Amino acid sequence: MSTATAVLSNPQIERSPSHTVTVYLKEAKYEFLKNLRLRVYTASVISFPLMFYVLFGLVLNAKEAITGLGVPTYMIATYGTFGVMGASLFGTASGLASDRGLGWLQVKRASPMPPFAYFAAKVIVSMGFSVVVVALLLALGISFGGVRMPVAEMAKLLGTLAAGSVPFSAMGLAIGYFVGPNSAPAAINLIYLPMSFCSGLWVPYMFLPKFVREIALALPPYHLSQLALGTVGAGFHQSIATHWEVLLAFTLICLGVARIGFQRDQGKLYG
Repeated sequence: MSTATAVLSNPQIERSPSHTVTVYLKEAKYEFLKNLRLRVYTASVISFPLMFYVLFGLVLNAKEAITGLGVPTYMIATYGTFGVMGASLFGTASGLASDRGLGWLQVKRASPMPPFAYFAAKVIVSMGFSVVVVALLLALGISFGGVRMPVAEMAKLLGTLAAGSVPFSAMGLAIGYFVGPNSAPAAINLIYLPMSFCSGLWVPYMFLPKFVREIALALPPYHLSQLALGTVGAGFHQSIATHWEVLLAFTLICLGVARIGFQRDQGKLYG
């Protein structure tokens, strides 16, 4: 008897917490392996923030300071936010749009897999790649930029940015339900790149034009970058709770949009 048949014929297996956890972990494992083997994904989400950091953080401005903090240290936080956005948006939106186009979601729906394991796996994998990007930025900064940071501070920065990947994963799910597989990368870049610039991730926030700084206050990447900068002793020391509240509200809005897209797809297929 196959595993699927066993699960369908025995409800007790389906309700078993240990079995459910195993399914979620396996789905996350295979999602990670799939993304790891996609060289376009791994090369872009890992190499772009590292390349920009080397160019602007280590080569051009290595001896400068921003708000009393060395540029290499300051830009680990901002390019770390940039890397987290990329890993989360491309990992969820592109993958979801592609799977919808290929009909893979119908196959998963017909299987005994818990319906949210697919989405949870994408969020977990996005967090994993986000940690890799930030860890590599830290390694570059420490090795070549003279960055000196206590272990506890590095752990806090990693944890903050990893948690900050959740809002952008939710955004990716919302995008993935409303774009096609071929248009997904372009749609993501049309959102991802302007948001990054306007949030002060490429050019420090205080050097942006005034009207752009006003726009930044409404953008989630700005709030995540301020949280990250706060862990390394920079930022504007605004309320931490306010930053998290904005990110939480943004996450809930994106999940609401994603749910609308999910229900629309379900209605087309099964309504």
